[in-house]
Parts: sequence; structure tokens; C-alpha cells
Amino acid sequence: MAIRVVLFLTLFTGMCVADSQVVDTPSCSLAPRNLALGASAVQSTTYYEAGAQRAVDGSRDSFWSGGSCSHTNGDRNTWWRVDLGKAYEVTRVSITNRGDCCPERINGAQIRIGNSLENNGNNNELAATVQSIPAGVTQTFKFKPFNGRYVNIFIPGRNEYLTLCEVEVFAENYTSTHTCFPRNLALGATAVQSSTYGQAVALNAVDGIRDSNFIHGSCSVTNADKDPWWRVDLWEVFKVTRVSITNRGDYVPERINGAQIRIGNSLENNGNNNELAVTVVSIPPGETKTFDFKPIKGRYVNIYIPGRNEYLTLCEVEVFAD
Repeated sequence: MAIRVVLFLTLFTGMCVADSQVVDTPSCSLAPRNLALGASAVQSTTYYEAGAQRAVDGSRDSFWSGGSCSHTNGDRNTWWRVDLGKAYEVTRVSITNRGDCCPERINGAQIRIGNSLENNGNNNELAATVQSIPAGVTQTFKFKPFNGRYVNIFIPGRNEYLTLCEVEVFAENYTSTHTCFPRNLALGATAVQSSTYGQAVALNAVDGIRDSNFIHGSCSVTNADKDPWWRVDLWEVFKVTRVSITNRGDYVPERINGAQIRIGNSLENNGNNNELAVTVVSIPPGETKTFDFKPIKGRYVNIYIPGRNEYLTLCEVEVFAD
């Protein structure tokens, strides 16, 4: 499965101050802003309930069953459009194609950018034409700056279903300069767990994907161990102040109940004897819950279920020192 990391970090600006190898200052990044995220979107028609807004919801889940892809009917000259709210000098557009079916439907789609709504925006300037995008892959199209408020994805000349699992729009030199985004210290770090159920390895929980459907392959799962645990190695000692956990959404969300978040520098008892930061009472199915607490110094962050045999399922774990 292609790992699709929903994160674009271009400038690392966090100042790290060494104090017995403790990073005291938050790690921050100036990230290019996805102008389409949460913006108003429309399309030529809607297949069942797969509205245009799904393509700007911030999720690159490429499976239809995940409910995050927009989908038209098999229209003639089918189209989708996002309104950025004002004109930008757009330089690149990323499209995530459907992963579980018919990826060839996107072939020949045009990316058009401009300020006119003539012909629903499809007469605006042509920025790029999609030759093909592999199933489930996010492909980025770069081009000279095009000034425009509207970005269209348009398939001319044939009857076709237009399916978009995410559309991201970026403008030249336009970053989120007014916001310091805390860096998820766990993203791509080394992770291990007490055992592994099937192919649901520990690293799935730090791949940057909050997809909570087990069959999509982005959740870690242990066997039904006694005192199951999962651990991420941050590689340095940080003053950790919050951890976010995404729970499984399609089945048995109660398995996470009673899990402990433990943080420290010891690997005694696999790290499960480190300081207790918080205990998870429950997390609703498919939701991401953030646990805030006083700063705890540590290199290792454990999720640990003591006192019972249980499958420990984590669809994403994010760690912050801010």
C-alpha cells in the first residue's frame, strides 16, 4: 500500500535548546497553506451523497467506502470546482485518485484556473492536463503561476464519472506565515508493539494518516495480549505536553478504554513503567482525541493497556511538545 503522508513541511523554524539533551522550545514549521482545505466546492452532479465538499475535507482516504471522495454521475463534460474566496497566483494542484476502483476515469481531466464562472468556470485558463494517476496515489501538478479564484477539474468531450478523493491547491510564496504549526514528533518515527496482528504493524500508527477503517491498512493492531503495549521512539528527549490518538472507526472502539499514555526515558518493562501522563476513558469510533497534560520529559511515548487481555488498535498517534 502506498503510504500517503498528509503533511507538507518546507521550512523548519523551531529553535532547539540543548539542556541535558532536552528540547525546551516547541518545534514549529511554516507550511504551505492548502488554499482549498474547507473551501466552498460544487460539481456538475452528485452521485448518491458524494458531494463536492468531500474533496476538500483534508482526508486523502482513497477508498470509496471511507466516505471522503466526491463523485459525480456519468455526465457529459463532467466538472468539479472550488472557490478559493479570492484570487491567488496558483502554482500547483495535487489530486488524490480513487484507490479501490477505476483509476482510469481521471485520465484526460483538465485543471483550469481563473476568475470567470462562464461555462461553470471551465473556460478559464488551462493549467495542466492529467494523463493518468495510479490508483490511490496523490499526484502534484506544477505550472507557471495562474491568477484565479476558481480551480476547476474538468473532463471534456466524454461521459464520465469524476471522482476526487482530495484536491489541494497551493499558491506561489503563500505560506501560513501567521501561524506556527506544532510539529508532530511521532510522524515517521520508530515504533514497536507487543505483538502484531496480521500486517497491522506499529508503524501504521505514525504514517500521518488518520484513516480509521481497519481494512484500509493504516491502523496498528496487536494480538489479544495480556497487558498489550505500543511505543514510539522520538529519538530525542522532549517536554511532551499532548498526545492525540485516533481510534478505530469501523468496529470495537471500546478496546481503547483504559489505555494509559506513559512518557519517559526508561525501557524498563518495555517503557510501560515510565510516568503516567493520562488514562484514556474512551474515544468515540473513528474520532481523534487529544490529551493535554503538564510537560513530561521523555524520549519514549507508550500506549499501554494494563490488567487485561486486549487487542490494542491505534489508527494514528501524534505527539507534541508545545
